[in-house]
Amino acid sequence: MKNILRKVGLFGIGLWALTEDKINELSKELIESGELNKEEGKKFVKEVLEEQKKQKEDLEKRINAKVQETFKRAEVVKKEDLKVLKDQIQQLQDKLDELIGEKKGGVKEENEEIKKEDKE
Repeated sequence: MKNILRKVGLFGIGLWALTEDKINELSKELIESGELNKEEGKKFVKEVLEEQKKQKEDLEKRINAKVQETFKRAEVVKKEDLKVLKDQIQQLQDKLDELIGEKKGGVKEENEEIKKEDKE
């Protein structure tokens, strides 16, 4: 009976949702009903809390993996990638502004030379 109860308690669905108070309460009930002694009760609580932690971590890993997989399939751009692209665009804009500025200056000089030639 004890082993069955442990297996059901440790591997039951929703174990991760139990609070520590609920687990202690369940242990106390089992001790009072004679199903467990105090040492077994403490061990039971410890085992349930450890299993609860494992299940929670496993659930978090699975959710994280699914979210990452979904992002990859959706071809979502990461914030870091977007920043790199913005920086590259800014560099191109700066270079373009520099080239346009040089060209405008060059055109002015050519216009001034043409005006001088026309006056002569």
